[in-house]
Amino acid sequence: MKRIFLLLCVVLAACGEKKSDAWLGYGEGDNAFISAPQPGWVTAMKVERGQMVHRGDLLFVLDDTREQAGRDQAAASLSAARAGLSQEQSNLAYARTALDRQNGLARDNAGTPALRDQALNNYRQSSARIAQLKAQIAQMEASLNNAAYGLSQRAVVAQTDGPVQDIYFREGEYVPASTPVLSILPPANIFVRFFVPEGQLSRVHLGQVVTIGCDGCKLLTAKISFIAAREEFTPPVIFSVDNREKLVFKLEARAPGGLLLNPGQPVEVRPQ
Repeated sequence: MKRIFLLLCVVLAACGEKKSDAWLGYGEGDNAFISAPQPGWVTAMKVERGQMVHRGDLLFVLDDTREQAGRDQAAASLSAARAGLSQEQSNLAYARTALDRQNGLARDNAGTPALRDQALNNYRQSSARIAQLKAQIAQMEASLNNAAYGLSQRAVVAQTDGPVQDIYFREGEYVPASTPVLSILPPANIFVRFFVPEGQLSRVHLGQVVTIGCDGCKLLTAKISFIAAREEFTPPVIFSVDNREKLVFKLEARAPGGLLLNPGQPVEVRPQ
């Protein structure tokens, strides 16, 4: 009787060792690296790691002394040009009056051709000067807008939603241009990376729907978006006794709006 009991235990243990048909993987995410478009000193950091930010939220501020001076100079130059245009428009009105007077005298045969020619020349010169000033003002307005935009870029705001993953510069540090200051993980950028044994690669294709399971979460679905062209040994992150020496292909699956997973979270993937 004791032997039968031991044999039954062995059989039950063997049944419990049934291999899973799932492909192992983990959650992954593409971070958005937020850089400063221009170099400068960080004067204020408005977020911390793990903080959820939304589009339009202020992230960090760079010193703006030079940019403020550039904007003020552009504004002063524009103001002077507009004053010059106003004066030249007055000159044009006077030249128009003088020309009309000389034209009237010429019709009455009471004027002199030289004075009329001089009045006509003054009117034309003033008209040309006004056109030139208007072109300069348009250019100065563009310069002022550019200076104002450069000043606004010293306060960097979020262009996407998501939690702050890391901060690379703090207040008092100098940031080179186009260097990431912090990173954000948009929820839409979360996907799964999993590994398919070499012998099962024929079962998968791009666009195929897969089911994703993990401990304590609902089943998720996604579509295969990437299949590696070369095989590799099973990565250490998913080593197990059964697959630690197998050749596998790396695959990725994504869903619209991202997947409700954490980067690094172990998952099991099955084809539908």
